[in-house]
Amino acid sequence: MSSIVDNAPETDHGFDYDLIVIGGGSGGLSCSKEATRFGKKVAVFDYVKPTPIGTTWGLGGTCVNVGCIPKKLMHQASLLGKYIKDSTDYGWNVNKDELKHNWETLVNSVQDYVHSLNFGYRVQLRDKKVEYINALAKFIDPHTVEATDRKGQTKKYTARRFVVCVGGRPKYPDIPGAREYGISSDDIFSKETPPGKTLVVGASYVALECAGFLTGVGFDCTVMVRSILLRGFDQQISEMIGKFMEKEGTKFLRPAVPEHIEKLPNQKLKVTYVDDKGAKASEEFDTVLFAIGRDPDIQQLGLDKATVKVLPSGKIPIVHEQTNVPHIYAIGDVTENKGGELTPVAIQAGRLLARRLYNQGKMQMDYTLVPTTVFTPLEYGAVGLSEEDAIKKYGPEDIEVYHTYFKPLEWTISHGPDNVCYLKLICVLSQNEKVVGFHILGPHAGEVTQGFALALKLGSTKHDFDNVVGIHPTIAEEFTIMDKTKRSGEDPQKTGC
Repeated sequence: MSSIVDNAPETDHGFDYDLIVIGGGSGGLSCSKEATRFGKKVAVFDYVKPTPIGTTWGLGGTCVNVGCIPKKLMHQASLLGKYIKDSTDYGWNVNKDELKHNWETLVNSVQDYVHSLNFGYRVQLRDKKVEYINALAKFIDPHTVEATDRKGQTKKYTARRFVVCVGGRPKYPDIPGAREYGISSDDIFSKETPPGKTLVVGASYVALECAGFLTGVGFDCTVMVRSILLRGFDQQISEMIGKFMEKEGTKFLRPAVPEHIEKLPNQKLKVTYVDDKGAKASEEFDTVLFAIGRDPDIQQLGLDKATVKVLPSGKIPIVHEQTNVPHIYAIGDVTENKGGELTPVAIQAGRLLARRLYNQGKMQMDYTLVPTTVFTPLEYGAVGLSEEDAIKKYGPEDIEVYHTYFKPLEWTISHGPDNVCYLKLICVLSQNEKVVGFHILGPHAGEVTQGFALALKLGSTKHDFDNVVGIHPTIAEEFTIMDKTKRSGEDPQKTGC
C-alpha cells in the first residue's frame, strides 16, 4: 500500500484545508496535531450535543470528559475509602464509624481537573496551528461540510481530505420514561447532587465500573442485568467480578429488563421490570443510570451526501482507516475496527494515519492484541483471547490454561479475602505454548497488563514467562511462577508467599 492512498493533488488543490477532522476527541486531536507537524493546513470541528437532561462538556471527547479520566478518578475515590478503613491495621488511628464521603467535593474536584484538560487541549491546538471550530459539521457533498455554531449560524468549508472521528453516545432503551428520567455515563460525572439509591441498567464495563465506584463511596446501588456480565470478555473472570462486587455491597437483579419508569410525587423513580420468566416487579430509586452500550454518533453527519458507506450498526467500515470514499477516512469508536472502543486505539490510529498521508509513513495500525482494563472494584486486565474464544479458534485439545489464585501482600495485615484475585495464561500447545491470552483480576491490573502486553505482541511463550525472574513481593511476579493447569485438575488456590 502506498503512503498516499488517494491521488488528488497534494498542493494547489483549491480547497480551504488540506485536512478537516470531524470530532475533537482523542483520535481527532492526535491526527490533527500530527498532520500540522508536516506543514498541512488543518481544522478540527467539535460540537457536543446535549444529553437528554442537558449535560454538555468541553473539547477532548468522551475519554477526557465523560469516560476514562473521570471514571478512574471516581474509582480511586472508592478505593481510598477502603484503604482508609484498612489503615487501622497498619497503625493509623482512624475512626471507621466517622468516615463520610462528600459527593459534591468529589464532583467539583473531578470537574476542575477535566476543565484544565479542556483548556490544555485548546492551547495545544493553537500552538500546533490547528484551527479549532466549535460547530456541528455535516457533509453536504464529498468535499464540503456545513458547520452550524451555537447561535445557529452556518458556514461552508472544503477540504482535500477528511477524517471522521465522532465517536459514540450512550444508548437508551425504548421504554417509557427512559429519556425523561434516566441518565447515562454522560451525566454521572458532573451530577451536582448525590445520586442516592441508584439503579444501573446494563452489564457492560461502563455499568459495572459505575456501580463499583457508587457502592464504594457509600451509595445503595443495584445493577440490572439482562443476561451475562461483560459480553466479549472472559466469562469466568466476568462472573468472578460480579461475585466480588456482591460481597462488597452491590446488589444484582438478574436476569431482568426494565419495562417503564415513572416519577412519583415524592420525586422517586419507580422502575417496573420483568424477569426471564415474565414475572413483573417494581422498586423505587433516586437515580436510574443506563449503561447498555453505545451508538455511533453519525445521525447528523450527512455521510450519505458524501457517499460514505455505513453498516446497519451505524459503524463505518474501513480498510487501513480508509472508507469507501478514497479521500475520507475514519478512526476510533465510529469505525468497525477489531481493537475495541478504546482511547489509545483511536490515538494510535490517528497518529499513524497522518504519518502515512503526509510523511511517507509505512506503519499500519495493528488492531490485534490491544490491552485493556476494566476498573471495577477488583480490576480486570486482559490482552488477547478469552478462554472461550481461544477454544473456539484452536479447539479445546490445543489449549493449555495456566491459572492461579493469589492474595496481594498488602491484603494480609488488613485481613483481606483469600482467593478472590486470579490470573491465567492461555497457551497454544501446537505453537510451543505461545501465549494468546493474558488475564489478571486484582489490584493495579492495568499497570501489570500494560507491561505484559509487549510480551504478547512479541509472541512470547509460556517458557519465556517462566524464564523471567519476578520482582518479590509483587502481584506481577505471579505470572513468572505459574505451574498449575486447568487440564491437570490441581487446585489453583494458594497459601503463603
